[in-house]
Amino acid sequence: MERVKSFFSGARVDRTSPPPYLLTVRSSKTFILVTICIAVFTDIFLYGIIVPVIPFALSSRANVPQSSVQSYVSILLAVYGAALLIASPFAGWYADCSSSRRLPLLIGLLALAGATVMLCLARTVELLVIGRILQGFSAAIVWTVGQALLVDTVGQKDIGQTLGYVSISMSVGILLAPLLGGIVYERAGYYPVFYMAFALITVDILLRLVLVEKKVATQWLSHEAAGSEDAERREKPSRDSDKATFGPEQGVPSTNAVGGTRAEVSSPGIVRRKTSRNFNRKTGTQLAAGSHPQLSKWPPVLTLLKSRRLLTALWGCIVQGSQMTAFDAVIPIYVQRTFNWTSTGAGLIFLAIMIPGFAAPLVGWASDKYGPRWLTVSGFMLAIPFWVLLRLVTNDSLGQKVLLCALLFLIGITLCLVNPPLMAEITYVVEAKEREVPGRFGPTGAYAQAYGLFVTAFAAGTLIGPLWSGNVEESAGWGTMAWSMGLFGVSAAIPCSIWTGGLISEKNAKSGEERAIGKGALDEAQNTESGGVF
Repeated sequence: MERVKSFFSGARVDRTSPPPYLLTVRSSKTFILVTICIAVFTDIFLYGIIVPVIPFALSSRANVPQSSVQSYVSILLAVYGAALLIASPFAGWYADCSSSRRLPLLIGLLALAGATVMLCLARTVELLVIGRILQGFSAAIVWTVGQALLVDTVGQKDIGQTLGYVSISMSVGILLAPLLGGIVYERAGYYPVFYMAFALITVDILLRLVLVEKKVATQWLSHEAAGSEDAERREKPSRDSDKATFGPEQGVPSTNAVGGTRAEVSSPGIVRRKTSRNFNRKTGTQLAAGSHPQLSKWPPVLTLLKSRRLLTALWGCIVQGSQMTAFDAVIPIYVQRTFNWTSTGAGLIFLAIMIPGFAAPLVGWASDKYGPRWLTVSGFMLAIPFWVLLRLVTNDSLGQKVLLCALLFLIGITLCLVNPPLMAEITYVVEAKEREVPGRFGPTGAYAQAYGLFVTAFAAGTLIGPLWSGNVEESAGWGTMAWSMGLFGVSAAIPCSIWTGGLISEKNAKSGEERAIGKGALDEAQNTESGGVF
């Protein structure tokens, strides 16, 4: 029983417990990133695989009248978003309280498997709705816990680029799911669509079971490192204090602390100063040695929600999520009605929107280097004319089909400009709050709860988008749906231009390096370096 508990929690049974097999590989950044990307891909794939199938399955399996199909499609897409919206804060809270990130990921996978079985066997609208709700619960856990685990693993400096890879897996899932779902449904029928889903779930189960968190791996790796250091000290004389402060080895910490900072050598001849976790930037005071930072009197979620910067990022996520999922409710039916396309064509058209998503790591790198503000603003504003021009697509001709694909491709580019910077901004805000008052979120931090808020916001978008697009298209037409969704982006562009990356009137950290060690600390180190410290 103890070993089973240890397997899920990651804690060693006793000091003599051997390390897990291939521990270094299973706890590496690359393996954890691949596992989370596949988890996100699996979740998104199972969300989107039935998007082109739903309109046909509702009429053939659930006996829904053709006149009511559009309404039920919007409902099935919206209940997924509603479940995601409700479950995400609880998933974040549980993940931050849990001793293991892996256990919540496994729970989410069980929910996903149950939802897939239910959707596969359902012959009533009620069972389809319950299946989509379970999918939403699973997505809440995967997104919230997965992104928190990535922050735990890679740190803040390169989080934008790392989340860019997550965006790629998300884009590939949204890209392949409708495409394969439509083709397989048309060629092989309803059940083979879900055979792909079960195969993917099996792979996901294996990866999540094999994954070892960094904090778990350190129970063994730290002892190995300590043993290596002892051996090195026995073989080599101790370095003098000057070399400890200014030596050529990368990452060697100094023994001096000045004004709440500690020096660290990151490359030959360059000294950086890291802010101590006991240094309160808000008051400018250093906590006494051995004292414990005072926890915030507010729960972490409320502390985060008091930040205008975070609220801006969350609103941007709502708008971006609405624009991204708006097409799910209208594209399959519109191309079927306008171009007489089958489910295969309804799936293939999503290629135009999702191919630009492969540039997400590049956008994330730009966000890490130059800051997230102008990338997000540009994405929202550039999308407006492309949304408005969708109203020109009205009849069945080759030129109209090319125009639709081109406009969807351009909208996909603008969505890609927005997504990675907003995801990374969540991490930036948590770090800024922690630097303001070190230890305010307790020993476990608040990353999972912050990403719970992010997923809640995105879920609100997945709830708003299909309902907005489906109802407006049905009542006012395709053109009105298109320009109204485009103008919705203005409501996010304005606050993002003011608060994203920090208040626009203030001098804020922009690069990943500045955020990683603190803007003031980096300026101090650069001033010291220019003054002749080598």
